[in-house]
Amino acid sequence: MSMPNIRGSVESGPWAVTYDGFVPADEGLREALCTLGNGYFATRGAAPESSADEVHYPGTYAAGCFNRLESHVAGRTITNESIVNLPNWLVLRFAVDDGPWFDLGSVEVLEYRQELDMHRGMLTRRVRFRDAASRTTSLSERRIVHMEHEHLAALETTIAAEDWSGRLTVRAGLDGSVENTGVARYRDLASRHLDVDHVAAVDSDTIVLSAVTNQSRIQVAQAARTRVVARGEPLEVERELHTGASTVSQDLFVDVGEGEAVTVEKVVALYTSRDHAISEPVHDAVLAMDGVGGFASLLDRHALVWGHLWRKFHVELDVDDEVLKIVRLHFFHLLQTVSPNSVDLDVGVPARGLHGEAYRGLIMWDELFAFPVLNLRLPQLTREQLAYRYHRLPAARRAAHDAGMAGAMYPWQSGSNGEEMAQVLHLNPESGRWVPDPTERQRHIGLAVAYNVWNYFEATEDARFLDEAGGEMMLEVARFFAGIATYNGQRDRYELCGLLGPDEFHTGYPDREEPGLDNNAYTNVLAAWLFQRVPDLRDSLSRERWVELTEALCLDGDELDRWEEIGRRMFVPFHADGIISQFEGYEDLEELDWEGYRERYGDIHRLDRILEAEDDTPNRYKASKQADSLMLLYLFSHTELEAVLGRLGYTLSTEQVYRTVDYYLQRTTHGSTLSAVVHAWVLNRTHREEAYEYFVRALESDVADIQGGTTPEGIHLGAMAGSADLLKRCFTGIETREGKLFLDPYWPKELGTLAFDITYHGHSLTLRVSGDHVRVESHPGEAPAIRIECRSQMVSVLPGEVVELGR
Repeated sequence: MSMPNIRGSVESGPWAVTYDGFVPADEGLREALCTLGNGYFATRGAAPESSADEVHYPGTYAAGCFNRLESHVAGRTITNESIVNLPNWLVLRFAVDDGPWFDLGSVEVLEYRQELDMHRGMLTRRVRFRDAASRTTSLSERRIVHMEHEHLAALETTIAAEDWSGRLTVRAGLDGSVENTGVARYRDLASRHLDVDHVAAVDSDTIVLSAVTNQSRIQVAQAARTRVVARGEPLEVERELHTGASTVSQDLFVDVGEGEAVTVEKVVALYTSRDHAISEPVHDAVLAMDGVGGFASLLDRHALVWGHLWRKFHVELDVDDEVLKIVRLHFFHLLQTVSPNSVDLDVGVPARGLHGEAYRGLIMWDELFAFPVLNLRLPQLTREQLAYRYHRLPAARRAAHDAGMAGAMYPWQSGSNGEEMAQVLHLNPESGRWVPDPTERQRHIGLAVAYNVWNYFEATEDARFLDEAGGEMMLEVARFFAGIATYNGQRDRYELCGLLGPDEFHTGYPDREEPGLDNNAYTNVLAAWLFQRVPDLRDSLSRERWVELTEALCLDGDELDRWEEIGRRMFVPFHADGIISQFEGYEDLEELDWEGYRERYGDIHRLDRILEAEDDTPNRYKASKQADSLMLLYLFSHTELEAVLGRLGYTLSTEQVYRTVDYYLQRTTHGSTLSAVVHAWVLNRTHREEAYEYFVRALESDVADIQGGTTPEGIHLGAMAGSADLLKRCFTGIETREGKLFLDPYWPKELGTLAFDITYHGHSLTLRVSGDHVRVESHPGEAPAIRIECRSQMVSVLPGEVVELGR
C-alpha cells in the first residue's frame, strides 16, 4: 500500500510541514503550501526580503477584492476579472554596515529550515549564513495572519551577530507597485490593478499606504508599525523615512555587538472599502494599531482561536502520520480560505483559495467538494457561502433573460457581481496559441448550486435558510433548465442540448462548428433529480413561504406539472452494453492511442493541450480530462441514483455501475486534481481495494505538485477539501438524507482506527471506524434523538448515548 509524500519536506510530526534547505526550484510550491490566511485575507509564504521574480512571488489577497482589466490578445480585446494582488506588507530587508541587502543567492547558506505549524497557524524560518565579508549571521522569523483579529498580521524577525559587530540597517516597508504576474500563462494580459494614492508616516514607528483598484474602485489601506527589541527591552532607534510613488518604508539603524541579537516586530493592519463598520480604510487601519501588543501577545490569541477551530476538525489515525498530516494541511488551507471571519463578507469559495492567481481567483464549482466538509463541522460557513449565490440570483436571472430564458442561469466562473467571467480565450502553453474557450456552457453549475442548497438542508434541517433563500434558488434553477429542455417526440423524452459537462476536453462534436454537446448524462440526471425534488422542497418550506414564492415567481400548476413530467421523461444516454454514456455520441468517437501518446509525451494529464499543438482535438476521441459521468456516483449513492433513474424509466444494476466505472477509468487522463477525489470515492463503492490508491493520489495533488507546476499558482481548494472529505465521509459511508444519518463504513484494517468529530442535527458526534465497524458517541446535549442507519441496522440515538454498528 503506497503512502503519500509532501515533496521536499522532512519528518516533523503530524502538526508540522518542515523543509530543510533552500531549493529555488521548489520555492513557488512552498510559498503556496505555506500561505497563511484567516478567511478575510491571506499572504503567501514568500521570504520577507524577496520580490516577485522567477523564484519568489509574495502575493497577498483579500476575499472578494476583484478588479477588471481589458487586454489585447490574438487580435481581440477581452475583459478579465481577477482577484487583486494587494500591496506587499511583508517587506523587511537588512544589511550590515555598508554591505548589500541580505539575499540568499549571494551568501553561503549554512542552515535553512522553514516550518509551517498548522496547530498554531504560524510560519517560521531559520537561516544561518556567511556573507562575502566572512561574517556569520543567524536569522529567525515567525509570522502569523491573525485568526481572531482578521485585519491584522505580524512578522517577528530576530537577527543575531554570531562572530561580528557592526551597524545593522533594517528596512521595513509597504510595496504598492505589485502587479498580478503570478501565472506565466497570463503574462500577456493586463496586470496592473492598483493605483497608489497615499503614502506617509503616521508617527515615529508607523507608516501607511493607500491604493485603489483602477476599475472596481475598491480602496485598500495598510498600516505597518515596526518596533525593535534588544535584550528583552524596547529599543529607541534612529529611523529614516523613504517614500516613492508606490512605496513607503523606514530604515532602522541598530548597533549590534558580537554574540548579540536584535528582534524587529512588524504588525500590519489591512482594511478595504468593502469592510463593514468602518469610517474609511486608512483611518481604520491606523486606528487598529492603537493598543495592539507585540508579537507574543498576538500569537497567544491567534493560537487560541486556531485551537477552537481544530476541535471542530478533530481527526485521529492510529498509524500513518503522513496521511494525518496532509489531511490536516488540507483542512488548514480550507479554514484559511473560508473561516468564521468570512461571515458577512459576501464572498464565495475560490477554486484556488486565497493562495495565488490561477483561475484569476474566481469562484467555480469547487464548493460542491468543500460544503460537505463544512456542513458537518461549521455549517454556518456553508450558509454564508450559499448566501453569496443568493445575493447574485438577480444577476443569474438577468443572464437567463439575456439568453432568452426564464429562471436563473448561474455563471461557470463568478467574481464580484455574478456576471459570467469565464475567459473567452485561453493560452495553450504547448502551442503558444490563444484558442477559443467555450467552457461557459457548463450550465451544470446552476444544478450544483441547487444540489448544495438541498444537501445543506438535509445535513442541518435549517428550514429558515430554505425559506429565506435556498428554496427560491432551487426553483429558479429548475425553471431555467425546464426552459432549455426540448421535447423529442420520437423518443418521447426531454433533452438538454448544446451544453458542456464537467469533462472540459470535449467542447463539441468533431463534425460540428458550433460548440456544445447533447445530453450530457451528468447534467441531464442532475436536472431530473432537481425536478424530482420540487415536491420535497414544497413540503419542507413553510406553507406561507411556498405560497409567497409561487405568487412572486408566477409559478402555476401547469408549469409545475411540466417540471414533474420532465422529471419522469428526461433522456439519459447509454451505450449499447448499458454503460452510462458521457454524452450522446461518445460511444461513436475514436479510441485514442493511449500507449503511443504516453510513450511520446510521458505526462498526458493535459492531453487537450498536446492535441491542440498537433492541430488535433480531443473532440475526436474517447478521452476525458476528469470524471464526468462518474460524478453521478460521487454525488449519489447507488441507491439514490437508482431511484432517480428509476423515476425516468431506466434501470441501473450493480454490474452496470462496475462496467461504467471501469470504462471511464481506462479513458481518463486525470488532468484535474478533482479527478482523483471522485475516482477514489467511486472506487470505494465498486473496487474498495483500489480506492485507497486514488485517495493517496488525491492527497498528493498539491503537496507533491503532481501536475508539474500548477500548485505554485495557487492550491486546488476543491481537491484539498474533497480528499479530506474522503477520509471522513467516504470511507465511513456517511450520507445525510431522508432525515437520517446513513453509515456504511469501510476503512482498511491495516491503517488501524480512524476517529473524528462531526455535528449532525444538533448532536456533537465522535465516530471511530475500524474495518467495517463504527462506534458512534453522541456527546451530552439537549437535541432530540437522531436516527442512524448502518446497512440493515436502524437505531435512535439520544445525546450522551453510544452505539456500535456494522458488525
